[in-house]
Amino acid sequence: MNRSPDIAIVGAGPAGAWAAYSLARRGARVTIFDPSHPREKACGGGVTGRALALVADALAETSLPASTIRRARFLETERGRSAVVPLSTLCETDLVVASRATFDAALLESARQAGATLITARVTDVTLEPGGARIHTKDGAYRTRFLVGADGTNSLVRRRLARGFGRDDLSIATGYFAHGVTSDEILIELISDPPGYIWSFPRPTHLAVGICAQADSGATAAALRERAAAWIRATGIADGARLEPYSWPIPSLSVQSLRRVELAGPSWCVAGDAAGLVDPITREGIYFALLSGQWAAEAAIDGDASQYASRIRSEIMPELAHAAQLKASFFRLASTGLLIRALQHSPAVNGVMADLIAGRQSYLGLKWRLLRTLEWGLAWQALGAPLIRARRSRRAPARAHQAAKP
Repeated sequence: MNRSPDIAIVGAGPAGAWAAYSLARRGARVTIFDPSHPREKACGGGVTGRALALVADALAETSLPASTIRRARFLETERGRSAVVPLSTLCETDLVVASRATFDAALLESARQAGATLITARVTDVTLEPGGARIHTKDGAYRTRFLVGADGTNSLVRRRLARGFGRDDLSIATGYFAHGVTSDEILIELISDPPGYIWSFPRPTHLAVGICAQADSGATAAALRERAAAWIRATGIADGARLEPYSWPIPSLSVQSLRRVELAGPSWCVAGDAAGLVDPITREGIYFALLSGQWAAEAAIDGDASQYASRIRSEIMPELAHAAQLKASFFRLASTGLLIRALQHSPAVNGVMADLIAGRQSYLGLKWRLLRTLEWGLAWQALGAPLIRARRSRRAPARAHQAAKP
């Protein structure tokens, strides 16, 4: 039997490393188990301002190589159209893109500097015991008072202590790292068949280009990757680059799955991707990983996992559930070309999109803000006719009254 940590974390990605940092700073004896982090990930790597604000103290002394994103360009390649959304000014930026290997390494090193221990052993099993849990590795077993599962989409902790995600809860992200080329803009093209999107995110030394679609859409990873390759050829964004393929599963939970997802037990909880805390539309999860990791640390200190689960359900789940409700309508905009036209001609819609990308605009308030732009066509397609009719009917008497004035 090896030395037993007071608190154990399985997984050293953003959720696990940030939980470890938060715990170690409070004086807790915390151990992280992970044999492979830091490593590159399939995601674009975009880190919003609100995510950077959470980890500002930990990374204050770290020089983090990252690409500052000046704009997002939404494409409609079949019709040769695009619309640009500015994302930064001379004095501030809304989004940076870092290599996930670099970003994760910086967070993990901050946790170690704060006092956390890293054990580079693969966890083979976890079991619950009175007053805690036991972590099994090929090198031995460890007992802990509290266990945080931050081991990603295919979380062993989730599969052992709750229920693993089904195929209908997952997205496939696949594409290529295009080495030797980069940019200061992200490219995004929404697609409707299968519903999802294709992207290019610039990192300091390469582009992360990929496509994301629901795993049960009927499209295989190989077919999706070929579609990403065709898009690379059509846009010409990676001419001459060395393409390195990748594939990765990402949680993309429905409203029903979000309602029933298990988050915690008496001496354990799951955080980040292991908890399914990923935006169902953009599939962005770094901010939610960090936030849930911070809250998991607080729950571990207090020994109250139910408090953690309640906070996730009240402060994160409503936003994700609303995104899940909007997802089908959001990607339907791709087949109409309406979004591109609205972004081209409406500064108000352009501003809404900039705030959505930067994390300043919630999905909960999205429909009313779109309606206030008076872009009825976009709101009709994205949000449904009944809501717009109700809004119009409330405004009609006021307009009639104003028209009657001399």
